[in-house]
Amino acid sequence: MTKQEAVTESGKGTAPTPKSRVQLAAIVVLAVIVLAGIALWVYQVSGNYWQTNMRDLDSWGLYLINFMWFVGLSAGGLIISSMPRAFGLKGYGDISKVAVWVSLAAIIAAAAFVVVDLGSPWRIWELIVYANFTSPLFWDVLAISGYAIVSIVYLVLYLRADKGKVNEKAMRVIAVVALAVAILVHSVTAWIFGLLQGHEFWYTALLAPWFVSSALVSGLALVLIVVAVLNKTSYLTVTHDNFVRLVRLLGVFTVVDLYFYACDMLTAGFPGAHNLGLAVVQMLTTGTLAPFFWLEIVLSALVIGIAFVPALRRMGAIVFASSCAVLAIFFKRVQLLIGGFQQPNIDLPTSVTSLPLSEGGELTQGMNWGLVYFPSPLELGVVVGVLALFGLILLVGLRVMKLGDR
Repeated sequence: MTKQEAVTESGKGTAPTPKSRVQLAAIVVLAVIVLAGIALWVYQVSGNYWQTNMRDLDSWGLYLINFMWFVGLSAGGLIISSMPRAFGLKGYGDISKVAVWVSLAAIIAAAAFVVVDLGSPWRIWELIVYANFTSPLFWDVLAISGYAIVSIVYLVLYLRADKGKVNEKAMRVIAVVALAVAILVHSVTAWIFGLLQGHEFWYTALLAPWFVSSALVSGLALVLIVVAVLNKTSYLTVTHDNFVRLVRLLGVFTVVDLYFYACDMLTAGFPGAHNLGLAVVQMLTTGTLAPFFWLEIVLSALVIGIAFVPALRRMGAIVFASSCAVLAIFFKRVQLLIGGFQQPNIDLPTSVTSLPLSEGGELTQGMNWGLVYFPSPLELGVVVGVLALFGLILLVGLRVMKLGDR
């Protein structure tokens, strides 16, 4: 009899374990933070968006940075979950189950970041009623909605398959569909930026595959962190060999992601290239976004080192490498969004005053970073609320799925 079965047989009607009480306490704390975040968002909507540091000429900020980041975390998680089923790989069991729930929690958080970014969220239905079929934004809404539905169906069938109620052939079919939809949703998100000719850093055909490679890095890294925590707290049992296989895969994904980035920068900054492309490379390597760029490079190098050096592949190092990978992709998203506004490739209207520009906010003005945008305290508070929502959904779902003893 397994540890989980023993608890199931003997633990009926008993008092909650200390571990269960800690989990419930965490759920309550996260719920309170979510409510505080909702209150801040209501204040933001009832006032006006001048309370944020987003302006006419840098109209996307931290909310959209997190939207890109969480879509990637979600897509990567679903890809990692569906690949073993789609290709008949064995030994991933509970890892795949955790990955699909992480994916679902992340896509809900991503959608929440879109909602808090809208000035009139109650009018979102107009996007469908007055749909512009040539807009990537319209297709992204459809892709994310379809993606969420596929994730829910995949999770339900996965749980039913554990009970022998769904056959393996049906699971393989839905896994292939989930894999395709996960790639599609992040590609469509990339096209929102990559098809805008007025922003030099965004306008590249490499953006969609670059987004997918980043999703694989961050999604797998997040799954590794969650699984490692669950393994440490005895919610499930994962062999060290499986962790090693996954962290090596993380190293491969990181190398591919850096390769795409290098290709894009080489094209933009090669001698003889147009001046704006060279300006983007300089902005990243020595200019205003250099701290974010070099942090990404250093963190990615640490991931690669731990992934490919056998002596370093211990559990603590694997979790550290995974955390580095998640942060590296966040810094990449900061570079991408702010960099697109930092280097427009069209002339600004001559009538522009200081009002349409945030000028980086008071914090960055004091630091002389020269950024066009830096989030206000209100934006940071709302973001914390959405992050708590992600954590809340994750904890409640893992509790419901009954991984190991509770």
